[in-house]
Amino acid sequence: MPATDFSAQEFADRIAKTRAAMEQQGIETLLITDPSNMAWLTGYDGWSFYVPQMVILPANGSPLWWGRTQDKAGAAQTTWMDASDLLDWPEEHVQHPDHHPVDSLAKLLRDRGWTSALGVEMDNYYYSAASHRILQNAFGDAAILDATGLVNWQRAVKSDAEVEMMQKAGRLTAHMHQVLRDAFREGLPKNQLVAEVQAAGIAGLPGLAGDYPAIVPIAPSGTEASASHITWNDRPLTQDEATYFEISGCYRRYHCPASRSLFLGDPPEDIRRAEAAVLRAIDDALSAARPGTTCEEVANCVYESFARAGYVKANRTGYPIGLSYPPDWGERTMSLRPGDTTELQENMTFHLMPGLWTSDWGLAITESFLVTANGGQPLADIPRELVVKSK
Repeated sequence: MPATDFSAQEFADRIAKTRAAMEQQGIETLLITDPSNMAWLTGYDGWSFYVPQMVILPANGSPLWWGRTQDKAGAAQTTWMDASDLLDWPEEHVQHPDHHPVDSLAKLLRDRGWTSALGVEMDNYYYSAASHRILQNAFGDAAILDATGLVNWQRAVKSDAEVEMMQKAGRLTAHMHQVLRDAFREGLPKNQLVAEVQAAGIAGLPGLAGDYPAIVPIAPSGTEASASHITWNDRPLTQDEATYFEISGCYRRYHCPASRSLFLGDPPEDIRRAEAAVLRAIDDALSAARPGTTCEEVANCVYESFARAGYVKANRTGYPIGLSYPPDWGERTMSLRPGDTTELQENMTFHLMPGLWTSDWGLAITESFLVTANGGQPLADIPRELVVKSK
């Protein structure tokens, strides 16, 4: 995601919002390890999140990029930052048994006088126990504050430029689903189908190149589909099985996930009943998704539609989306579920997930949407009905 995708003023606004949240939480220096948050604040983009790296945001002055020497050139190319603000740790410390990159971070912080009120993203995929131990030993427990989700929450309301990115991702998602519908047929090994769909998402459309998504295709069939988050295998597609695909186009690291379900043969009555409940749930939830409505109220539209059809859904039914890196395209803040009273705001973006899983099959038809004054506006134009191919 080159920094040139957004204006200097937009990056300045993002930093100002983050600093206001830091002040509210008593954080003087924020250590940001989530690559999505790093990219949102600076534009940094690289497959480097398998080693320690971060954006350091003090209460005043320029933010710093800190990472592996090998990745410093990438930071120079993708961020808006001055070269003097790009700092690296010794290359010989890469996965070294006796040295850790965060040792050099502790020295950097101490040299600049940033030794108290350090905010870290503690519940984060990219911040290790070893990193935390080193900071604790260097500055003491009292100096470290939990900043989990601080930047994530600032990302919740999308700028118009971000919405445009997500709409472009939605065009890629729709293209991928068209390839899926056209190629889905009896006897085709599923890995070959997935290869066609992924290739379509990356090849993209004229003037619209795709990027790698934060999650690989989810593609279970038959009884496999009774479990969520199953990827694919080489088993040929067979008659009398439902398959659901959860896939997303990705444009400049912005995502627009959508699931659709397909069936070879004549769908049984229980799957048709579930389909009707899901389609009604989507219509009701999108109608309700206006500014001022709570996450819980949108979620209740789904649970109530399922209850009328005789189904019980025991998991959440949606989450916010946007800019992301593996292993997840969710923003990890609010959820569409009972008890979440967060109010929706215009230009928030969600993945609505009214999926149903039984002991024998699964059905998922989902929509990514933008919150508007007129309700949830889908970010991708994809037919929702069960895709059926009979003999």
